[in-house]
Amino acid sequence: MAQVTFKGNSVTLLGNEVKVGEKAPNFTVLANDLTPVSLEDSKGTVRLISVVPSVDTPVCDQQTRRFNEEAARLQGVTILTVSVDLPFAQKRWCGAAGVEKVQTVSDHRDLSFGQAYGLVIEELRLLARAVFVIDKNDNLVYVEYVPEVTEHPNYEAAIEAAKAAL
Repeated sequence: MAQVTFKGNSVTLLGNEVKVGEKAPNFTVLANDLTPVSLEDSKGTVRLISVVPSVDTPVCDQQTRRFNEEAARLQGVTILTVSVDLPFAQKRWCGAAGVEKVQTVSDHRDLSFGQAYGLVIEELRLLARAVFVIDKNDNLVYVEYVPEVTEHPNYEAAIEAAKAAL
């Protein structure tokens, strides 16, 4: 399993760690209007999935805004931001932040995404920070489990992986 810390303290990740070259596991999360969203819903497109503990924290806010800005240059890439924030909170945050190109989805109900990708922080019931790029054939082509939850992912590497998968 990925070794991850939160504010310097080791945390336990639950679920199944994924690796480049594997088929991306399916999941069911909730859109801001409470409709279910799964990997199957964006089948045939390149997906960049940005995972954050909560959009209401500074690094998560910056990460989501960064991928929202990149979305305009990544034509043909579906970008999802997954957190365990309630869908209502995500919708409010997106409105206040002007985030319109990234779809925020909530894993709060049953941690389907977090379990499928090995990201559930047992001690906090939050998701660890990560970025995944999935190609049009549902293969994982980029996987980053950020070692320290309070730090930023490698934006450039994720963006390049998404471009290469087009």
